[in-house]
Amino acid sequence: MRPGVAEFIRRVTVRNRLPLDYSVASLRVVDRITDGLRAAGPGREAVARDLFWLGAYAGEVFVRRAGAAWVDLDPGQRELFGQPVGVRMPDGRVWNPLGKVANRFAVGPEESVQQMYFLLHGRAPSKASR
Repeated sequence: MRPGVAEFIRRVTVRNRLPLDYSVASLRVVDRITDGLRAAGPGREAVARDLFWLGAYAGEVFVRRAGAAWVDLDPGQRELFGQPVGVRMPDGRVWNPLGKVANRFAVGPEESVQQMYFLLHGRAPSKASR
């Protein structure tokens, strides 16, 4: 897991009693937290750090539940995704959960981290996908 994600999740979970338990279902909570930040009205810069950590949490769910692995993106991918890291699925495809969270904040419900998970190609079968 990326440094800082566990501390962010602990802080958010304790403070707000949110079920961020690394389950697939918890990705809906990520969408809702992002919607709450959006509705509160601060600019993206004011919540950029929280959006990054929410995206990192989503990526960690992909790692734990879909068999993904964290990867540093190459310069072309960084330019395309606007992020330094992503997750590589077992089939070799790279996905951008950090960017998906940022898009949810910018666009709204049309962008969903939970739906992204369900659309992932190359997921490893998992008995633990709650």
